[in-house]
Amino acid sequence: MTDSRRLVIRVSPTTLSFSTKGETGQVEYVPYDLNSGISLAANMREALQTQMICQGQYGRVMVMVSSPVLMIPIDLFDADTFANLYRYTFTPQEGQVAMHSVVPDLNGVAVFSVNKDLRTVLSDRWQQVDYMPVAAPVWRHLHQRSFTGPRNKLYVYFHDGQMEVMNFTQNRFKFCNSFAVNHPNDALYFMLNVWKQLNMQAEHDELHMVGDTPFMKELNEKAQEFVKRVFVINPSGEFNRAPVTQLKGVAYDLMVLYIKGR
Repeated sequence: MTDSRRLVIRVSPTTLSFSTKGETGQVEYVPYDLNSGISLAANMREALQTQMICQGQYGRVMVMVSSPVLMIPIDLFDADTFANLYRYTFTPQEGQVAMHSVVPDLNGVAVFSVNKDLRTVLSDRWQQVDYMPVAAPVWRHLHQRSFTGPRNKLYVYFHDGQMEVMNFTQNRFKFCNSFAVNHPNDALYFMLNVWKQLNMQAEHDELHMVGDTPFMKELNEKAQEFVKRVFVINPSGEFNRAPVTQLKGVAYDLMVLYIKGR
């Protein structure tokens, strides 16, 4: 018998997790240790067979995918050409299929990629599977957050070895891009270049950082040498110690999904 619960699968090149919200409202979160000797699709097939959380008859299945994103204004989106445009932007894309997800709050369409074999494994298990970029809940939440106070804000979200830098104006992105980073100096370089490109003011405007990176403390100290108002968002404090923020290993985007919705 199929119930109304939703299974959320979060996929990145190096991590895999499953989660769902129970009848009591508590989130069940199950990380899965990837076997680096086999493909991501093979890992998924094994997880679906061995993890108890995957055995439920869910009414909905949502897959959050960490892959490069091409953001297209909604009035310029063309269903016939978006896949080719994505392949021209991000190469190579062998073994990947381009998909899109509308971001109505920001009048945009996010185009991203999903491994073809992985998608086949999931479609063999469930008839209806929805896909979206991992950062989609974060875009919506930080967009709403940007209206708090009079200052212009630059947001940086760290996840899966990369940083997403974003700035909003009214109901759309003013800037949205991602950069692979493994050192605080690289992150600082990208942030300050975007800051300068947007003509933001070091004495007045704000830099907000959130997410998972081993050098957040060092980066915070370095950023304060150039920007007066630097803030590191603490999810537990931001969401009033919501239970999902207390679970070990849960990504910020997954927290936002369960607390604020898509």
